Amino acid sequence: MNIKIKNTQPVLLVLIIAFLVVSCREVEVVPNKDIQEWTLATHTDVEGVHYNVVFPQNKVNRLDIVFSAEEYKSMRSNLASLITAASGPNSFSDDKPVYTPCDLYFNKQQWYHVGVRYKGNSSLFGAYNNGNGKLPLRFKFDEFEDEYPEINNQRFYGFQDLSLGSNYNDASYLREKVATELFRDFGVPAVKTAFYEVYVDEGSGIPVYYGLYTLDEVVFDTMLSSVFGSNTGNCYKPEGRGSMFSANEFNLEDFEKKTNEELADWSDIQELYAILHSPLRTTDVETWKANLESVFDVQGFLKYLAVNNTIQNWDSYGNMRHNYFLYHDPADSLIKWIVWDNNEAFLSGSAQLQALSLEMTEVSDDWALITFLMGVASYEQDYKTYLKDFVDNYYNPSIMETKFDNYYNLILSSVTSESPEYTSLYDGSEDFETAIETMKTFCVSRNEAVTSYLAN
Repeated sequence: MNIKIKNTQPVLLVLIIAFLVVSCREVEVVPNKDIQEWTLATHTDVEGVHYNVVFPQNKVNRLDIVFSAEEYKSMRSNLASLITAASGPNSFSDDKPVYTPCDLYFNKQQWYHVGVRYKGNSSLFGAYNNGNGKLPLRFKFDEFEDEYPEINNQRFYGFQDLSLGSNYNDASYLREKVATELFRDFGVPAVKTAFYEVYVDEGSGIPVYYGLYTLDEVVFDTMLSSVFGSNTGNCYKPEGRGSMFSANEFNLEDFEKKTNEELADWSDIQELYAILHSPLRTTDVETWKANLESVFDVQGFLKYLAVNNTIQNWDSYGNMRHNYFLYHDPADSLIKWIVWDNNEAFLSGSAQLQALSLEMTEVSDDWALITFLMGVASYEQDYKTYLKDFVDNYYNPSIMETKFDNYYNLILSSVTSESPEYTSLYDGSEDFETAIETMKTFCVSRNEAVTSYLAN
């Protein structure tokens, strides 16, 4: 029998190409034929993160959120059940609000089946219980990609997660934004922020103006790579008693991992704690300092204290067991302090707590990162040096008055367009005017306080 063998090279080539296409399907970004708006720049992260579009500093963006009636009802029902079951007046149980699908519109583009949920504690509870519809939100753009494969790896100009703060109880609308800018300008790691007018269609087909919000990037989404040049180190969101670094209540379970979650490794946090509480602190302080500085960015933390204690924020480390992140930076193997949630900044205190004094002598040893470091003369002097630099060159009344005036002019129409059902103002636009002036006088008084402290 004469068997002819055909040339198999073309067939083989086709099979190889088919194999490569199938193998790469999970990472390949292909615009969906049904989603005309889908481009590499707008709906993926292939071209990087577009900060200039999402976080402009000289304009107020507009964001439209569209629900079906069923989606909106489900989202509100979930929130109501969580608040009813809350363990305290301003805290959820272990359950967080669930993500609900919505469509987003921005810059004449549409994002499909975006996950959105309510976020926050006092800003959420307080507004909800007062009947204020202006509630803080959190977005995850690929939350529903399993249900809707056409949005696989959907991004918002490169961002996977974004956070919308409602400026709750802030008649100036500037606390979160200005505080975060001051930290970042002074070299303390912090997220980018921008102002947004938010409109919500609750399913009726009619958009409702929810008011002026402050958009924050999310630390473990884009900020790590932007600030540190990587996101491969361990990132933690401490919350609970362990976050104090107290000898009495330290607990690794209170350090929620936001990167490398699959690795059950908290050895870097354990090492920091062990060095911090080493007997060398009282027997050989120079060795203790060297050991601490080999694992923790001490100077970065002292800079954080200088800014935080100057502008004041009662809802932060030394008072409260949350509102910071830690990042183990692969570039220098140091754990870095990242500030988070500054909506209570520029306030001397609340009904329950006062902001920390410049001396911090009222802080107990339970807050070991403060008391142990400030117990070292050289660190205390570094802290004072940072205080002077900050008030002289960053939080100076002449500098800040210009900043406040510029932001006032930028957001005035957005603020005064808010309705009574969706606002941070109790007495109309007069509240806004007064709050801006209060920010200016507060800056003057804090500069005087720092000058007096340094003189003594």
